[in-house]
Amino acid sequence: MKESERAGFAERLKAAADARKALLAQMAPKAAAAAPEFTSRAERRAAELQEVRLQRAEAKAAARQAKVDAEAASAEAQAAAEAEALDAKRGERKERKALTKAEAKAKRDARYAARKARQ
Repeated sequence: MKESERAGFAERLKAAADARKALLAQMAPKAAAAAPEFTSRAERRAAELQEVRLQRAEAKAAARQAKVDAEAASAEAQAAAEAEALDAKRGERKERKALTKAEAKAKRDARYAARKARQ
């Protein structure tokens, strides 16, 4: 071998140190670039929780609205029933008055006929 190819002790130490540095550089953690659409688990859970809360709030609002609508329909039906009862009562009163008028007219006619019969 040539003398230039023979490595001295210092050169071998330097080569070993360089090899160790290269191995350490391979194993060193590399700076990772985060994906732009990557979301953490906590963020995903928070978003899911927010959506569930929103759905529950919408369901609650729909139930409240249904209850209000049912109460309004009930009140409207009750008012219609009361109006119908009042109309029926008024109709009965008008009918009674008409019968009373007819009876009074019949009595008057009977008195008139009796008076004419006497003359």
